Amino acid sequence: MIELRTTRRRSGRWGAAATVAGLLAAFLAAAPAAATPDPGTAPAGHDVSPRTAERVRGAIAAGDLPGQDEVVHSANVEHVANIPKDALQNFNTDLAFQGKYAYGGNYDGFVIYDISRPAAPKVVTQVLCPGSQNDVSIWNNLLFLSTDSSRSDNSCSSVPQPASEKSSWEGIKIFDVKDKKNPKYIASVETNCGSHTHTLVPGGNSVYLYVQSYSPNDAFPDCKPPHDGISIVKVPKNAPEQAKVIDFPVLFPDGGNPGAPTNPGVSKTTGCHDITVYPAKKLAAGACMGDGVLLDISKPERPRVIDRVQDNVNFAFWHSATFNERGDKVVFTDELGGGGGATCNAATGPNRGADGIYDITGTGDQRKLVFRSYYKIDRHQADTENCVAHNGSLIPVAGRDIMVQAWYQGGVSVWDFTDSAHPREIGYFERGPLSTTEALIGGSWSAYYYNGHIYSSDIAKGFDVLTVRDPLTDPAEDVWMDRLNVQSQPDYRY
Repeated sequence: MIELRTTRRRSGRWGAAATVAGLLAAFLAAAPAAATPDPGTAPAGHDVSPRTAERVRGAIAAGDLPGQDEVVHSANVEHVANIPKDALQNFNTDLAFQGKYAYGGNYDGFVIYDISRPAAPKVVTQVLCPGSQNDVSIWNNLLFLSTDSSRSDNSCSSVPQPASEKSSWEGIKIFDVKDKKNPKYIASVETNCGSHTHTLVPGGNSVYLYVQSYSPNDAFPDCKPPHDGISIVKVPKNAPEQAKVIDFPVLFPDGGNPGAPTNPGVSKTTGCHDITVYPAKKLAAGACMGDGVLLDISKPERPRVIDRVQDNVNFAFWHSATFNERGDKVVFTDELGGGGGATCNAATGPNRGADGIYDITGTGDQRKLVFRSYYKIDRHQADTENCVAHNGSLIPVAGRDIMVQAWYQGGVSVWDFTDSAHPREIGYFERGPLSTTEALIGGSWSAYYYNGHIYSSDIAKGFDVLTVRDPLTDPAEDVWMDRLNVQSQPDYRY
């Protein structure tokens, strides 16, 4: 691997030429994207045309793109460390943090990292427990793992089995990770349509999991339409083996966004992809395929929709959400192309596959989500690179709204949305294309700030550690957290 400390930026700023209008129209007419990696086996790559490969190689030779696997970053970002994938060779997914440990999901299971020395992180243990996408969260000694592929049973030795078979299993697995070198699988909870993601909500003697899943089918006994809500799992803290589903609140009594053909290029709402809760504000923001929602969670067992928005012009798949610290803004992401498409290019433009920044106006039940602007990285990526807005977190700086965010092979972007209408990038990190001849799935799945460092879960390259040194972000180094589940957003209390 070649690493450069450089401020070089890929050429090409936003503004699609008329010559690409046909390409864009064809793209928008394609079938709505499901979030990728989709439930099931991780998708394989495919060869691109000789003409595309030639263009990619030419752009690298001209210095318009980094070389294959070349690391580049802005002058204020440093690549501190990397741990390549080891026993778990499938896609790396989400991250959670507690104390001096990071917990990383992988389609094959999960990994526990010791990050007490961020410049020299170490793998503590790797747990083989296949079941995409293995979204992960942590609470004291309990680790929660999402299974969103139809399995033969709820064990870690299960094998794929069609969802059309009633005996198939999908849902939440619970591990005791008190002994970091020897985690113990202690319980499971089956949920309708599995668990693509889950969100941990603290509450008294129990914790709650809002379980997000979607894509029902009349042929699936445990995932039949309509599927217009979320499963709520209650986990007693002192008896996690008694965890169970307590409710399935309907968030879309009208069925939600109908998608195509009513709204071409937009996903039909058949559930939620991800929900971020902000317990200190008693709020949640749901990214639900064709809809974005604001919820009141003052009663965690009974979340209630306050407002709902759609963007049927530029959003294809509402994927995830992040509040600012004051709780008066939400950043929603659009996973155009399902995470597998090369959408960071002039043909797609700056407003699709981007973040949508919304202000929260009003009070109480009169609060509304009001659109302000889009944010998208402007470093054009190769046509062999999957790139679109994905998972990120706040960088806690008093008086400012700053995020770090993953963009798959677009890398990691640090950006400021203090001015909702005029967001701007502060710094970045990325690698060159995984391949110049194949469209391979890779790049940063999640990029989160935790106790002075940015940690990135790279689908193909493993676990990256970064630092950002900038007058705008430096105050965050004074904020120290005991735990971070990004979708259970903390009150940083500057």
